[in-house]
Amino acid sequence: PMYLFLGNLSLLEIGYTCSVIPKMLQSLVSEARGISREGCATQMFFFTFFGISECCLLAAMAFDRYMAICSPLHYATRMSHGACVHLAMVSWGVGCMAALGQTNYIFSLDFCGPCEIDHFFCDLPPILALACGDTSHNEAAVFVAATLCISSPFLLIIASYGRILAAVLSMPSEGRQKALSTCSSHLLVVTLFYGSASVTYLRPKASHSPGIDKLLALSYTVVTSMLNPIIYTLRN
Repeated sequence: PMYLFLGNLSLLEIGYTCSVIPKMLQSLVSEARGISREGCATQMFFFTFFGISECCLLAAMAFDRYMAICSPLHYATRMSHGACVHLAMVSWGVGCMAALGQTNYIFSLDFCGPCEIDHFFCDLPPILALACGDTSHNEAAVFVAATLCISSPFLLIIASYGRILAAVLSMPSEGRQKALSTCSSHLLVVTLFYGSASVTYLRPKASHSPGIDKLLALSYTVVTSMLNPIIYTLRN
């Protein structure tokens, strides 16, 4: 199961970086920094799709680690190939539905000002800042979606690791070290990914700063995606 989830995580990371990095590099090395409305909507959809799917998949991986450590004798039956495939499919499905809803909702707005995005890709908050009229409903929708699709998986991860910690503390020292080693790579990836993403999307609008938002976005789109393969390769 671990390698099935790692395979899905690799595909998500490839799509996640390809939705942002090529256009960002083109903007950095050339003067062609424009993007069409359709291109911006497409970039937003795929970025949101892969990002939310990764949040859900990380929660599924935490549940897998919980089952491996807390119910080792039942692990093979409860985490069968079919169950793992279903968990992966649910992660992709939730990401697709959330991305479709958010992209359609935001690009149904009118954009009447100077359409210059103060960001290096078409992220949700910078695009909302360009919209005309009252966008409070859209901002509330983004916050609700972020709460459901970022906070809920994160709470599941916290709950899984809480149970894992309780089980680990009752183990002998040798088993404790092995269990913590099993979880270390996933826990590090979760910390890197959720740390910057949650600060970006769960902060109130008044506390947003373009410079800080760009730095955080660079962290969860480039730095985390670069470190993930290194972390898992070294662990394997």
